[in-house]
Amino acid sequence: MASLKTKGDLAEVKVATDLVERGYRIAIPYGEDHDFDLILCRDNKLERVQVKYTESNGNFVVVRTRSHSLTNGKVRQTKYYTAATVDWIAVYDKHTDRGYYVPAAELGSGRSGFRLRLTEPLNCQRIGIRYASDYLDPDVRRPTMEPAGFEPATSSVQAKRSPN
Repeated sequence: MASLKTKGDLAEVKVATDLVERGYRIAIPYGEDHDFDLILCRDNKLERVQVKYTESNGNFVVVRTRSHSLTNGKVRQTKYYTAATVDWIAVYDKHTDRGYYVPAAELGSGRSGFRLRLTEPLNCQRIGIRYASDYLDPDVRRPTMEPAGFEPATSSVQAKRSPN
């Protein structure tokens, strides 16, 4: 089994390759102490990209929105990624051999992660599902979903209900 560092390096190379093949220019920051792994150069703007490695189970891809810094194998600090620290989280999934691009606006704050569905849910749920196929292209501008883990806003119908 490959080390976490090796898996992370593989994810960075796969995402960087995907972005370059799509015609983007990228830059790689010097050193290891940044909140981001790549810089995407798009429309004369620089976008910070944090890259994560995962191995899906065929039903969903786990998007981790945190990192642990380790000292002698022990967690020293946990860092949560938000729109203040990154512009994107790019997840490379070894099972599907694809990258998924999640905009920072969907990260929330202090969340550990969330899932992108590869298949239809068994319970036929439709509301609040993030389908992995919607996150394959960093150019697609989706309607903004609630940040992961937040309850949806109360609807106007619920607000008009009688207390009885």
